[in-house]
Amino acid sequence: MAEPLVALRGIRKVFPGVVANDGVDLDVFAGEIHALLGENGAGKSTLVKVLYGFHRPDAGQVSVRGVPAQIRSPHDARRLGIGLVFQTFTLIPAMSVVENVALFLPRRPMRLDHRHIARQIAEVSTRYGLAVDPWRSVGSLSIGEQQKVEILKLLLADAEVLVLDEPTRVLAPHEIEGLIQVMRRLREHGYAVVFITHKLHEVLAAANRITVMRRGRIAGTLQREDATEAALLTLMFGTTPKTDRAAAPLVVPEGAVLEMIGVAARGGGVPLEGIDLQVGAGEIVGIAGVSGNGQRELGDVILGIIPCTRGTKRLLGADATGWSVARIREHGVGFIPEDPLRMAVVPPLTVLENMALGALRHYDRFGGTALDWPAVAGDLDAALRRLSLDALPHHVRAGTLSGGNLQRLILARELSREPKLIVALYPTRGLDAAAAGAARALLDAARTRGAGVLLISEDLDELFGLADRIAVLHRGRITGIVRSQDTTVTEVGRLMTGLQTTYG
Repeated sequence: MAEPLVALRGIRKVFPGVVANDGVDLDVFAGEIHALLGENGAGKSTLVKVLYGFHRPDAGQVSVRGVPAQIRSPHDARRLGIGLVFQTFTLIPAMSVVENVALFLPRRPMRLDHRHIARQIAEVSTRYGLAVDPWRSVGSLSIGEQQKVEILKLLLADAEVLVLDEPTRVLAPHEIEGLIQVMRRLREHGYAVVFITHKLHEVLAAANRITVMRRGRIAGTLQREDATEAALLTLMFGTTPKTDRAAAPLVVPEGAVLEMIGVAARGGGVPLEGIDLQVGAGEIVGIAGVSGNGQRELGDVILGIIPCTRGTKRLLGADATGWSVARIREHGVGFIPEDPLRMAVVPPLTVLENMALGALRHYDRFGGTALDWPAVAGDLDAALRRLSLDALPHHVRAGTLSGGNLQRLILARELSREPKLIVALYPTRGLDAAAAGAARALLDAARTRGAGVLLISEDLDELFGLADRIAVLHRGRITGIVRSQDTTVTEVGRLMTGLQTTYG
């Protein structure tokens, strides 16, 4: 094969507590559609942001046309012919298509000829199937049309490598097919197209080569003719992890702490539809899914943040469909949120004051005129000891804590109250290996004492290591509920990517 247009060698990028890329090698050739496939957290977006100069690597080298390149910024990348369409578009809604394209041009005269730019847009649009009215304001365009403008910006800025990060995430089915056709035309004209996705059917329909990332490393690269669903799923998810815990129960334990029957909900980012789910006392039910398929919305519905539009939600046998958040929490529901700083603490308050939140009646003394701060401090320190964590400073503001310490505070507060149902969204995110292991052990201990746990996680090893059953969400629906000891990571991966629907 000819020399790659772009070559990445030994790319390493580390964020606090996370190795996002760990010695990644990747070649991109002219005239190819190269799919970068992997589950959430595999390191795909970080890698292309390194290529685009958005992140600087901690180690490794990027070469363009065989020459080592110093890419310190997106400006450097664009100068070398590398363009990136982010998941969140960077257009200015109030401006026209012409104006948005003009702002991105590498060489702009003192006085812009808008009609000349419009003619260029029309010419390139016709050539590659990117039809869009150059005079319309971007804010009036559909999402699919806005994406076309993003691609037009790159083409008119002389990009030769076009990187599309999750380009089909917000597109309707007919728009996805249209985008694939655009990519094919670009390939025929010698462009290199790299597109990031987690959708196997799109990869198999569009790509010439497919590179799979897993946990920050390259799991393998396949030519399209050698790629099958089974082979790609194996590269994406590996083999089923072994667990040291006892086998999960074959049936749902009696005494459900949570029941959702035909629940539908609107108001969050992803609509939920037809959710039937049960969590028994003394059971951990895991929720698996590619990010953005309704996990956050499911947690919000359980907690009453988003109301049910249809169906029934029962907590400990009581109909809680219309209950407020406060009433649900008072009924014995603990919550470990996805974003602790935004959803679980009051940043200006101290660690100790945040520990007391939600349990003021428990700590009040003298008819509510004072709080028993020594008791609050004792409960916090005892909970942290059970988590095998160092003590947190009592009197610093919660908003000044690191992400890991903030997560420690929430785990300590929520689990110290021995809730009957724990809704945990990504509870080990931001924790180091020792703290994450301690947090998992605490959830396991909560199950042992009879609590029900709903564990939402993107870490399949974590789900297989803890959950008795795993429910899979795809586009706001449950595509399957499987028992952990009866299934494999590959089968769960098929459910996550919408390739299969089954109930167990």
